[in-house]
Amino acid sequence: MNTNILKFKIATPEKVVYENEIFQVSIPTMSGEITVLPNHIPLVSVLKAGELKIVDKEGEHPFAVSGGFLEIKGNNELIILADNVERADTIDIDRAEQARVRAEEEMTKAKTGEDVNFARLQAVIDREMNRVRVAKKYKNVK
Repeated sequence: MNTNILKFKIATPEKVVYENEIFQVSIPTMSGEITVLPNHIPLVSVLKAGELKIVDKEGEHPFAVSGGFLEIKGNNELIILADNVERADTIDIDRAEQARVRAEEEMTKAKTGEDVNFARLQAVIDREMNRVRVAKKYKNVK
């Protein structure tokens, strides 16, 4: 195997989203953003919502990721098991904004005494805000 590349895969519970040989990837983790290059030490970490940037022979590919796990193996293999991940150029900004607004409205109802799962709603809000932020960054939308 070429030691100047990483064998990389991103999978969700539904499907493999991306699989390719890459030069580097920047990943949002609970400990901060890390950039993984070939010959990185083995590591297991937890992802947080944020922007994931892959650099391969075609260039840079931004994704919005909303949690999961990563494993870097000693043989230049990196696997990300993500809760949800989308390419920045495929995110529907209006739909993400509407989902965020709906979740915020449910949070408001919860404050008035209705039974609502706060953690689930906060996760939805965080995921949708991240999707909007990443999409706007790469679609040049204000």
